[in-house]
Amino acid sequence: MCEILVLYYSRHGSTAEMARLITRGIGEVAGMEARLRTVPEISTVCEATEEAIPAQGAPYVEPEDLKECAALALGSPTRFGNMAAPLKYFLDNTSPQWLSGSLIGKPAAVFTSTSSLHGGQESTLLSMMLPLLHHGMLITGLPYSETDLMHTRSGGTPYGASHFAGPENNLPLSEEEHRLCIALGKRLAMAAQALQGAGV
Repeated sequence: MCEILVLYYSRHGSTAEMARLITRGIGEVAGMEARLRTVPEISTVCEATEEAIPAQGAPYVEPEDLKECAALALGSPTRFGNMAAPLKYFLDNTSPQWLSGSLIGKPAAVFTSTSSLHGGQESTLLSMMLPLLHHGMLITGLPYSETDLMHTRSGGTPYGASHFAGPENNLPLSEEEHRLCIALGKRLAMAAQALQGAGV
């Protein structure tokens, strides 16, 4: 079995739900399974620390997770059109992986949730792509053969899966968003499978 790392940060639960749907899509591809991981909160107070094991949800990511994965799905809520600080903090500390080239040639996809419909979903997805491109990863998005992209009135972009959570961050994923998350996971798994088969 090839494992795909689904790595996310979630504050209100929407990005975590998207991650679970992406893992479902990954599981639809024979020989592929997901490894679900998150990142800890960060604090401006240098003494503040998180417990080594989160109270709930996925385990925290370890450097070995990046090395061992066949592909990566990366998710974050939108923060002023950018990824959230905890995820960026983690990525900012992946110089060892960059130096070793452990992510070169692996496929990657991105996903986000935001509280406003025009709150920078696409720029957040692009911001997450930048460090992945520096790592030499192969970015995969969602093609318009996913017809939900043509009809959604909520989230969904060709850059990756997205969700409109509403001003109170309490809107559930729409049917279109739900299907697009699963489609993104499946597409990422198929890309990883094709690359594994080609001996890349």
